[in-house]
Amino acid sequence: MAKKTYVGWQELGYKRNQVEYKEPTKLLADDGTLLVQGGWARHNVFEYDRTKAQPQKRGKEWDFYQLSDGKYMLQISVANISIGGYASAVLLELDKAHNRKGKIITSMSLFLGGKNKYVLPENGDKPNYFEYNNGKFKCIFDTKATSRKIYFEGPVKGKKFVCDIDMDLFEDHESITIVTPFKKRGKFLPTRFFMTMKQNCMPAYGTVKLGDETLYTFKKEDTMCVLDWGRGVWPYRNVWYWGNGAKMVKGADGKEHMFGFEITWGIGCEDNATETCLFWDGKAQKIGSVDVETFPKGKYMEPWKFVSEDGRFNLTMTPYYDHHSDMNVLKIVRLHSHQVHGLWNGTVTLDSGEVVEIKDMYAFCEYVENKW
Repeated sequence: MAKKTYVGWQELGYKRNQVEYKEPTKLLADDGTLLVQGGWARHNVFEYDRTKAQPQKRGKEWDFYQLSDGKYMLQISVANISIGGYASAVLLELDKAHNRKGKIITSMSLFLGGKNKYVLPENGDKPNYFEYNNGKFKCIFDTKATSRKIYFEGPVKGKKFVCDIDMDLFEDHESITIVTPFKKRGKFLPTRFFMTMKQNCMPAYGTVKLGDETLYTFKKEDTMCVLDWGRGVWPYRNVWYWGNGAKMVKGADGKEHMFGFEITWGIGCEDNATETCLFWDGKAQKIGSVDVETFPKGKYMEPWKFVSEDGRFNLTMTPYYDHHSDMNVLKIVRLHSHQVHGLWNGTVTLDSGEVVEIKDMYAFCEYVENKW
């Protein structure tokens, strides 16, 4: 792993702006120039036209769903990176006791030529339907006002691998969408940007089968799903952190509430918004920039302590599984990640000023270095 390249708010010594967009806003000019120099929204109000993204050969688009109950994790995704793309499903067994490499099943379909093939929705925050069919592979993302459905089927060692998952949404379920520009030597790169939406706090349920065998059944009582929806034109090298989780917790009123968080940082210029947010009963509550106190290089299984610049996010993750992957193609394309799963403890402060204690909440945070 390379040395840490991200400079957090603690080193910068100042608080970042948090510019919120509430009205429909055009994202790109006709020549691909980014019209929004950073900002966030509770719903995706940014009007994205993929035909205007330049250069199109550098475009990256994906819908990535990850759900887990802390015992098993399922990832289903479709990506289109202009020259091609893929649809995939991964079932991973997480082992709390020994950090052993548990059962892992992967099915992936690749395709070439992504300009007009398997085009994903331009707004993942609105009802939409997407279907991928390629030989023996099939993937469906069906989004409605108060639910989402994901379906995947593909071959694994001569058997059909089938994932059939449903998710529940609140009425007017809020998410966080952020537009992040990029800089080089202090100057904005006019056509480089990253727009992402994280839809959190989605109770999920369904089955994963291989042939006639049911490998695992996810139950909505203890399974949460997050959607990582991304569109952008990136520089070649990238580094980021991403942490996310959701759980039913008890509030000051003694009642159970749906709590979640989204923390991403390190990628692009975050002067006008950070991808950091709390969720409470389906509503987004913006918090300041988040960082981990000690860069975890080489110590990914030691506790990660997180703190936000406004003091509202103060949680420590005690890891029990490091899902480490490293793909290096001729030292030109590299996808290197440590997605660390653990139990989170500490406090968060809501907009109302209420301090909520978080106890043994399953969630994850990853550190990623990419060249692609």
